[in-house]
Amino acid sequence: MDIRIATETDLPAIIEIYNQSVIAGFETADLTPLKIEDRNSWFRDHHPEHNPIFVASDRDIVKGWISVSPYRSGRMALRFTKEISYYVIEDNRKQGLGTALIEHVVKASKMINAKTLLAIVLDENKKSIVLLQKLGFNLWGRLPRVADFEGKECGHLYYGLRVN
Repeated sequence: MDIRIATETDLPAIIEIYNQSVIAGFETADLTPLKIEDRNSWFRDHHPEHNPIFVASDRDIVKGWISVSPYRSGRMALRFTKEISYYVIEDNRKQGLGTALIEHVVKASKMINAKTLLAIVLDENKKSIVLLQKLGFNLWGRLPRVADFEGKECGHLYYGLRVN
């Protein structure tokens, strides 16, 4: 498995993998699948030097990805805090790919100018919670009942890891 900076040609696979999580439910707060045109500006806003998107690929097929985004963009006191979001294609889950993607970002933390990584997950996303805890992330905050999935409410959990 190769982990590299995403290119624009990876965007269809990134969206396809993300939409699997939308359809599964409680893995992202989006309620309907996205289209490529919905994410073009998002992709362009992820500059490889500070806020990259990495993809994990096997024989040029994208199997998972992780994005690094500014936390509370524009607020300079928070410039060294980055939010990570990660998704793995359904067929490759529970094979260590999520671990590899997060560890890749942790190792790249100096390059991307990060001192703190945050992962914000829905409290129903038990697999992600277990993964983050395994990698040393701690629960730093809880927003109860902020997401509404057609009447089923769940919270947002803030997991953090100090990397530098």
